[in-house]
Order: sequence, then structure tokens, then C-alpha cells
Amino acid sequence: MKKIILFLLFLTAFIQRSQSQTTNLPDSIYSGKQGGLHVQGVVVDQAKGYVYFSFTDKLIKTDLSGKLIGSVTGFVGHLGDLDFADDGKIYGSLEYKNDAIGKGIKKELRLQTVNEDGFYIAIFDASRIVRPNMNAEKEDLLRTVYIKEAVNDYTAKVKVGDQEIPHRFACSGIDGLAFAPAIGSTKSAKKFLYVAYGIYGDPVRTDNDHQVILQYDVSDWDKYAQPLSQEKLHHSGPEKPLEKYFVKTGNTRYGIQNLAYDPSTGNLFAAVYHGAKTQFPNYDLFVINGKKKPKEDHISSDGQDIKIKTLSLLEAGVKDARSGIRGWFFPWGATGLCPLGDGLFYISHQEKAKDGQQQSTLHKYKWTGDSLNPFVLVK
Repeated sequence: MKKIILFLLFLTAFIQRSQSQTTNLPDSIYSGKQGGLHVQGVVVDQAKGYVYFSFTDKLIKTDLSGKLIGSVTGFVGHLGDLDFADDGKIYGSLEYKNDAIGKGIKKELRLQTVNEDGFYIAIFDASRIVRPNMNAEKEDLLRTVYIKEAVNDYTAKVKVGDQEIPHRFACSGIDGLAFAPAIGSTKSAKKFLYVAYGIYGDPVRTDNDHQVILQYDVSDWDKYAQPLSQEKLHHSGPEKPLEKYFVKTGNTRYGIQNLAYDPSTGNLFAAVYHGAKTQFPNYDLFVINGKKKPKEDHISSDGQDIKIKTLSLLEAGVKDARSGIRGWFFPWGATGLCPLGDGLFYISHQEKAKDGQQQSTLHKYKWTGDSLNPFVLVK
């Protein structure tokens, strides 16, 4: 009986401490003006009181009041979504490519270089980000791991009907990422890295109506991690992911922009730029059921019928009568979606200032799951 009482007291104290952390967070945090490239992702270190913003070509570190603490600059690629690993390192998606996105970034940065195509997970030592404008290549605070699976799908050419077109599964690279337990398992607390493809939204293609998510165990990634060298991209990374999952969402524009695991629900939240195909509802937000085991299915790719593993969307939100797809219409989240615990989230409201500079304000929201109002603003 004494052990049970002590356990209950410990559990109560833990819950109260967790609630205190979330309630003490400010209702909004402003990033400041950050140049011509918009915010891509955010993550919050509640214990230490820091916020990290990805602004495409730089990583910004602020305190909870929005005061700039430090930054990592010098990226000539696309730094995307962010999340924390259990060891406190920040993981972010990093793309180098020569499509419309890559050319747009280089134009904004006034660069004329043509790199090879390469996709990486950038791993930051957050404790070493101590001043503004720390160089991504010259400072000892960043390692990168090559994501070969995504590069292979991006560079592949596939048959669709009688045509041969580029990009298997319409892969445009990688963007959303999150650490989460094994999907469908309630026994293990171990977290894996989930990396979502960008998906070209071409409304004429018929092979781009699934999201693709790779699962990795990063516990042995020290053997792959290399310093960033943007003039000569390395190829050090795992040969294959542990798993490759597909999620039927219908059409999106560049796939999952922000992927976030919410421990209070056990689900993965996926924010997208909505698609344009009229046969789909084109939601902005999807929730992947983290408790439901992956299922085997088949899709057509490269003129073949291939076996895949699919994840299930949560049976909530608006259900489209024609496709059966569920999701939500919600205008924010694609540029930053960060679970805080207790059903609370910081969600980025990205905007361009009058002088043309990009900025973001994080607003605190409460998840409701309501079909019409999935999040309510906390005031």
C-alpha cells in the first residue's frame, strides 16, 4: 500500500509539473523579421526556455520572449521542418535540388551555383548555438546524414500510362519530420524518426495521391553523420529506411510540410498546402492514427502493381463522401506546428512585413478535434 501511495504522489507531482510548464508558456512568440525566405518549421525547448525557427536558409534561436540568442546561417539549400531527439539534438530536413523551389531559393540568395540533388537530415547541437550568424559549414555544431531512399525516388523516372515522367511517387524531396514511437505499438517507448516526402502536386499525375513517410532508427547514426560541405555533397547515410509507409490523403502541394507527434493523443499531425484535384476534398490538415497498426495494400507505380504498407487517418474531422478521406480545413500549421503537451500546440502564423521581410508569430492553440474548429486560440 505504501508503494502505491508513493507512486500516486509521484504521478500527481509529475502531472502538475507538466501542466505548469505548458501554462507558463506565453500565448504568442514573435520571430522578428528574417529576410526574404519564409519560415518552414519550429520547435520549442520548454525545459530550457528556447525556441528554434527554420527560415529556409537559416536556423534562428530565441528565448520565450522572442529575443534573439543565436542563429546558424549560410545554407544554400532548403532547411525545413524541425524536431527534438531524446538526446536534445535538433533534427531538420535539408534539401539541395535544382527544381523550381531550389531555383527560387538561389534567386533570393543571388546565387548561380548548380549543386547535385541531395537530401539530408541536419543534426544541430543546440547548446552550441550561442551567437548570431554562426556559419553552418565552419562552426562545429552541425552534422548531416544522407537520405538515399528519397534521392533514389526523386531522381527516378517512371512510366505513367504511355509516358515516362520524373520522380517516383512524385517525390520532390523531404520536408516534414517527427520523432514518435512505432506506429500501432503500445508496448515500446522507443522513438523513431519519421521523414515525410515532399510530393509534387501536379493535378495531371495519378501517382501523387499518397503521402510517403520513411521510418528510421537513429541510434546508430553517429557512423553516418558528416560535417556539411555544400560544394561537395556527401553520400553517407543508411542504405534503406526501416519502413516505408504510405498515407492516402489525396492531392497536396509539396506534401507534408510539418509533421508533429502529439504525445497527449498518440497521433501524428500532418499540415500541408492543400491540393487542387477536384475529386478530393483538399484538406489542409490530416491526423495519422498512431495506435492503428500499418496495413498491407497495393498501389500502381512505374507500370507495376507494388505491395506497400499504409497508415490510417484518424476517424475524425470532416469525411469526404466521395473519397472517404478525413481531414480538416485549417489555414495554419504548414509553416510550423509544435505540440506542447496537454493538448496544446504552438502554431506558426507566417506573414510578409511591409518591407518584404518574412516573419512568424507562434500562437498557442488548444486541440479540440472538432470538424469545423479543430484548434481554438488560447487567450
